[in-house]
Parts: sequence; C-alpha cells; structure tokens
Amino acid sequence: MKILVVDDEQDVMTLFQQRFRKEIRSGVVEFAFAFSGEEAINYLNDHTHEAVLILSDINMPGMSGLELLEHIKTEYQKPPPTVMMITAYGDDENYNTAKRLGADDFLTKPLDFKLLKDKLKTTNS
Repeated sequence: MKILVVDDEQDVMTLFQQRFRKEIRSGVVEFAFAFSGEEAINYLNDHTHEAVLILSDINMPGMSGLELLEHIKTEYQKPPPTVMMITAYGDDENYNTAKRLGADDFLTKPLDFKLLKDKLKTTNS
C-alpha cells in the first residue's frame, strides 16, 4: 500500500519511518512525503493513482489540509484515494468540514500509531 503523508512538520518523515520500520522492510507499506498542500498536488500529478491512502495534516501554511482534501476529492475520482485528516485540534468545526469535503477518517495528534495501523489494515482489506 502506497501512503502519501502530507504535513508541514519535517520530522513526521522520521517518525513514520521509525514506527512503520517492519512494514516498510517487508514491503507491506511504502511512504511518500509532501511538506505542503502544493507539494502533495505536484506529487499526485506526477504519480497518478500510486497513492491509495493520503494522510494529511489540516493546519499547514499556504494551502490547508482542508483545501487539499477538497482538491483531491474533486480531481482524483478514479479510483478515489482514501483520505484521512490529521489535526492537533479535535474540534467539531474541523471534523464537520473535513467530513463534508469527503474525508474518509479523522485522526488527532499525537498520533496513536497502533490505532493507525489497525485502520490501515481495514483500509487495505
């Protein structure tokens, strides 16, 4: 499963690589990283239909994760990627907006990696 992680914090790459070390080595998952909404769109345009799951932070400078979500759900429909939104703020407004825009799931920071791995298993089956 190819996963695109979108977050303006550079250290998420190291964190995901550490937490998914075994899955990466065994080829179960492959990660790509984008550090802005604009970078994520460029990646998706250059790698059509490679990312089956997108994990995106909501609060980013420039294009927000919600704007990115809206773009993804409008532009990449066949097949539509699964999009999980990640935020440090578990507020109702962000949750409701993300759901309205088509988010498939909603996670809060700090990420519970065991929960995320469980969700990935159900997404991948």
